[in-house]
Amino acid sequence: MSQIAHAIGDLQGCCSPLQSLLAALPANAPLRFVGDLINRGPESLAALRQVIALCEAGRARTVLGNHDIHLLAVAAGVRKPGKRDTIAEILSAPDSDQLITWLRHQPLAIFENSFLMVHAGVLPQWTTGDVLELAGAVERELRSAHWKTFLADAFGNHPDKWSDDLVGMDRLRLTINALTRLRFCKPDGTMEFETTDADGAPDGHMPWFDVPGRRTRGTPIVFGHWSTRGLVMRDDVMGLDTGCVWGGKLTAAKLSLAPAGRDVIQVDCEQAQDPLAHKKK
Repeated sequence: MSQIAHAIGDLQGCCSPLQSLLAALPANAPLRFVGDLINRGPESLAALRQVIALCEAGRARTVLGNHDIHLLAVAAGVRKPGKRDTIAEILSAPDSDQLITWLRHQPLAIFENSFLMVHAGVLPQWTTGDVLELAGAVERELRSAHWKTFLADAFGNHPDKWSDDLVGMDRLRLTINALTRLRFCKPDGTMEFETTDADGAPDGHMPWFDVPGRRTRGTPIVFGHWSTRGLVMRDDVMGLDTGCVWGGKLTAAKLSLAPAGRDVIQVDCEQAQDPLAHKKK
């Protein structure tokens, strides 16, 4: 009987906690990473190399997070590094081109064994089939010969609301934002990207997974991205970003179809970044 996979929360360049977590997991257990493999932590290159090795060995799969896509855009020359970025060692590595090529060939969504995995969230109007179709369209652009041109127009907060009538770059940009940046939205699917505080929902907004009538309700969704909310374990929602880079924990959860079997394993992490640094003068 094949082993059940464990999903792992945001690494953000924290490789040492990953090593500790791997030692605490069952030997050779399949692994699924929720994205944000790199950036902010002190070991972005080592973390990326470790995940690539696990994937190439057939043990792991990952989705892309917003930090991973940011790295691709910096590598493409269409975005500048941020002050708190820790991606320089990846960009200056002798095999940087191979690392970037590998990263841009990873998916934005994975559906297997009845679980849907994305980095951030899904809009309430989307079915699982919609998520995979929309993610696939972005994936084809990232894997294409014109990926740099695509990324030059992939950033921005608009459109911020889904419509079946969206086409072209608007449709692709909204897909990226939902799958890699979403936290709060309105019942009509209008997204808000500024608020990160789990208790600070803007007027009329709510966590994407609490929207009444969400069409993916009933499909267990695994995600990361929201460290201020921390561990979320519900029958159909598993949030695994527990703030490793901020001095929290790195979390793995067993992807058992029975909620009672979703064992959680965590390791402590040293603080690599001050979560309030961007608010300080």
